[in-house]
Amino acid sequence: MKRGGRIPGRAGAAAKSAGALERPRREFSLDAATMRSVRVLVVGDAMLDRYWFGDVGRISPEAPVPIVKVERVEERPGGAANVARNAAALGARVNLLSVIGRDEAGARLSALVRKDGVRANLLRDGGLATTVKLRVIGRQQQLLRVDFETEPSHDVLLDKLADYRRLLEACDVVILSDYGKGGLAHIVEMIRLARTLGKRVLVDPKGDDYSRYRGATVVTPNRSELREVVGRWSGEKDLARRAQKLRRSLKLEALLLTRSEEGMSLFEEGAVHDEPARAREVYDVSGAGDTVIAVFAVMLGAGAGVREAMRIANQAAGIVVSKFGTAVVGLDELAAALVQG
Repeated sequence: MKRGGRIPGRAGAAAKSAGALERPRREFSLDAATMRSVRVLVVGDAMLDRYWFGDVGRISPEAPVPIVKVERVEERPGGAANVARNAAALGARVNLLSVIGRDEAGARLSALVRKDGVRANLLRDGGLATTVKLRVIGRQQQLLRVDFETEPSHDVLLDKLADYRRLLEACDVVILSDYGKGGLAHIVEMIRLARTLGKRVLVDPKGDDYSRYRGATVVTPNRSELREVVGRWSGEKDLARRAQKLRRSLKLEALLLTRSEEGMSLFEEGAVHDEPARAREVYDVSGAGDTVIAVFAVMLGAGAGVREAMRIANQAAGIVVSKFGTAVVGLDELAAALVQG
C-alpha cells in the first residue's frame, strides 16, 4: 500500500488523473481573494461555550471541593458554531444552519456568530434550551464542566431541512457537524440532497453508528471515535485494514483520521497518506476537531487537493491547540506557520 507525503501547493497536471477528491475545481492559492470565493454551509449542533475564570483560595467547608471566586466571564461559539467561525476566520463566506432556544443563551450565541462574520440561519425552538457548556477555570485549570441541553422538536427540524434545501445550491462544500444533540436527525437526507447536486460533504461524526453517514465525501473521526466503530487495532497495518473496510462500506471517497500527537492519516482508495503532528506546546485541545474540518473544507473549496488540504488542516490544528478554549486560526497566522513549517 502506498504511503505519501504532500503534493505541491498549486494544482498540477498530475492531479487530473487522480480520484475525484484529488481533482481541484479551481487553481489553488492560499490568499485572501481565493478564500473569499469559497462558500461553505455548516449544519449541525451549535452551542454556547461559557468560561468562568476565578481565584481558588480555599476548600469549601460543605464538601472537599475548591471554592472559586469568579472574576471574569468569557463566551464563545461552540460546536457547529465554532466550525463556522473557523471557516469564516480564513475569509470564506459561511452560512450556519442550526436550532437554538428562545432564551438568553440563544440570543447571545446568535450575536457572537454574526460578530465573527458568519451568516446565521438559527431556527428558534420555544421548547428547547440552547446547548451551553459552562467551564469553571481556576489556577489555569478546568475544575468543572456543566452542560445544559435538550433536543429540538420534530417540527423545527423539518423547517431546518427546508432551509437546508434553499441554502444548499449556493455553497461549494457542506460540513455536517454532529455533536449528538439531535440537530442532525435528517442527516441521511441531507447527504443525499447534497451529493445529488454534486456538493462535497464532510462529516464530523459522533456515536458508534456511522451508517447514517453513508455516501458522504469525507468523514473525520478522531482516534477514540474511530475505535468505537471499528474496534481496537494492533498496529498500522491493522488500522489501515479496518479504516479502509469502513470507508468502503460507507462509500466514502476518503476517511481522515485525526491522531492527536501522532498527526493525521488519510485513507483513500488504495492509499494511505500520513501527516506528522506539528510540534507545539499543547495548551487546550478542545475545539481542535472543529478547526480541522473547517480548514480542510475551505481548502477543498478553494481548489486544494485532498492531501494538501490535510497538510494545511494539520498545521492549523497545531496552532489552535496552543490557544485556550475554542479558538480560531486566521489566514495570515496560518500562512506564516506554513512558511515556517
